[in-house]
Amino acid sequence: MNTIINDIEVIKTKASKIKEVDFDNLKFGSVFSDHMLVCDYKDGKWQAPKVEPYQPITLDPSAKIFHYGQSVFEGMKAYKDADENVWLFRPLENFKRLNISSKRLAIPELPESYFMDGLKTLLEVDKDWIPKKEGSSLYIRPFVFASGKGFHASPADEYKFIICTAPSGAYFAGEVRVLIEEKYSRSANGGVGFAKAGGNYAGQFYPTQLAVEKGYQQVIWTDDTNHEFIEEAGAMNIFVRINDTLITAPTSDRILDGITRKSIIELATTENIPVEVRKISVSEVVEAAENGTLKEMFGAGTAAVISPISGFGYKDKDYELPKLNDTYASYLKKRITDIQTNKVQDPFGWRMEVK
Repeated sequence: MNTIINDIEVIKTKASKIKEVDFDNLKFGSVFSDHMLVCDYKDGKWQAPKVEPYQPITLDPSAKIFHYGQSVFEGMKAYKDADENVWLFRPLENFKRLNISSKRLAIPELPESYFMDGLKTLLEVDKDWIPKKEGSSLYIRPFVFASGKGFHASPADEYKFIICTAPSGAYFAGEVRVLIEEKYSRSANGGVGFAKAGGNYAGQFYPTQLAVEKGYQQVIWTDDTNHEFIEEAGAMNIFVRINDTLITAPTSDRILDGITRKSIIELATTENIPVEVRKISVSEVVEAAENGTLKEMFGAGTAAVISPISGFGYKDKDYELPKLNDTYASYLKKRITDIQTNKVQDPFGWRMEVK
């Protein structure tokens, strides 16, 4: 049955899969909702988006995504509060960043209305897929890729914008131990490190695999020149607490402008937690670990919000972080998740209701 919502055509699935889903035992990003938003770019412009049943995509073998990697994506979440109202967290920041990433990869930028109205329509159609259980959410994956055909090394002439969603349980990474990278680089000056490009993550897998073989779960990425400064933690931004000061690296060509990252900085500043946005050297972190002033390290990103680091390795030596009762990580995570799920007032205007 076809309907129109927010001026967007909706083609509903004939048979929902929702009754097959165990919402009490959801793995992250492995169960997918009934519908997806699809929008094609062709003839020099974005066509009208529509919502249709979740299904496989058919592409020509010469589609340029397979050969030249024109692909960008975002990660977001939708939440239900106690009254089953639906909320998004800073969605316009995701939209802006998707276009920043697209521009860097020569992908046509999306109109804001296609992204926001399309997303709201999709959530309205699949609102029953948004989990109610504490800590759960509907993970949202908007992405754009080159669907145009041809082996010539040039930007495609056709693209697809898709939003898929996946109900997911609480994301717990457990005790995360990281290895400070001394050889491989995630990105370089003038490169695409600041963009959420698929290739950025593909390039991380091998060094991370090497770290896992040594008993670590993730890699701390360092600068591409001398591996002197820490920059990101796996696929997340990184924060370091020395004494009572929270420190994170400034954004650059190499570092993603994380939405959780900027929220932590703003929230911590409001809560009178000292915050410094500056380069932080590996030697400073090692020295702080050795003299006892290193109190916390944690990653920040959409999936886990905040992922505490229990220890790190560097130059064949391991360093343990202290086990504190009251941490910035736990406090800031609760403050952010309470805002996301409409449990407290939102003085920042971050929360957006989906009506």
